[in-house]
Amino acid sequence: MGQLTQFAPFLLMFVVIYFFMIRPQQKRAKNEKEFESALKVGDKIITKSGLHGKIAELADTTVVIETMSGKLKMERSAISMEMSASLAKK
Repeated sequence: MGQLTQFAPFLLMFVVIYFFMIRPQQKRAKNEKEFESALKVGDKIITKSGLHGKIAELADTTVVIETMSGKLKMERSAISMEMSASLAKK
């Protein structure tokens, strides 16, 4: 019983860290993965670096974006989920 009370603070600390740090990060990563898989040709997007464009082509891990100055090839993960979601609502 003495050992259990000795480890209780560490156990409580791990539970708090899990619910405030690890779990939200896992949910965020899952939402980003779902967003990336839901992209389709013709979607208007904004990249994390601030480039505006429309998806011209899709591959497994890359995407070709048509901008005012031409076409750019970049990773799907470079697309900002928040900005694309706000564009879709407009």
